[in-house]
Amino acid sequence: MDSMPPATQSHTGQTRTLDVTWLGRVPYDESLDLQARLVAERRGGSIADQLLLLEHPHVITMGTSAREDHVLLDDRERDLLGIELFDTGRGGDVTYHGPGQLVGYPILDLKPDRCDLHRYVRDLEEVLMRAALDFDVATTRVQGQTGVWAGNEKIAAIGVRVSSGWITSHGFALNVNTDLRYFDSIVPCGIRDRGVTSMAALLRRDVDRALVAERIVHHFGNVFERATVGRKPTEIFANGTRKT
Repeated sequence: MDSMPPATQSHTGQTRTLDVTWLGRVPYDESLDLQARLVAERRGGSIADQLLLLEHPHVITMGTSAREDHVLLDDRERDLLGIELFDTGRGGDVTYHGPGQLVGYPILDLKPDRCDLHRYVRDLEEVLMRAALDFDVATTRVQGQTGVWAGNEKIAAIGVRVSSGWITSHGFALNVNTDLRYFDSIVPCGIRDRGVTSMAALLRRDVDRALVAERIVHHFGNVFERATVGRKPTEIFANGTRKT
């Protein structure tokens, strides 16, 4: 892994750090509980900014603008495939998470100089686009849409929430080695005329997600001007139900 980006300072003169943690595979409901706790801790100033990297078991999540008819499987069909369904507080429509994805949940205090939701989403896209290019995967933005695209197909979805005090949660999902057939269970992000792809599909080989994670951390530090440091999973789950 590249050396961490140098520590940067806000206009208050304080160094901004980002604690990065790889959590492994985490059930979606547990990730919601964890994010809620970390958001409260970040708002209270007891922890630094966080970046949680993980994957989920098969799950469909519905954002605040989701339509029920964008979920194409009924309860029985989802049960047979082992797909859970959750309403969630993030923005956006319907999306799928599952093995082979790299999911990132930044818990950031955007104050004082980044209190701009549009800029925040564009910065997340920039991080993902730079990381994909490190693997020779060329991506772009699509005007009027959120996320990262390879041609006419979405490779990364973004759905965020910004709570009071400009504290972020939820985040992004990059398709690395994802089984794309599971996206047939939904209308991804409510968009019917575009497809979904993955790094593995474009490169025609499996991609090491650990290496992808390293590049995301590197670019996240640069784009968001944070000094990235590691944090053990046992620390952030110390008061929770899941141990890793």
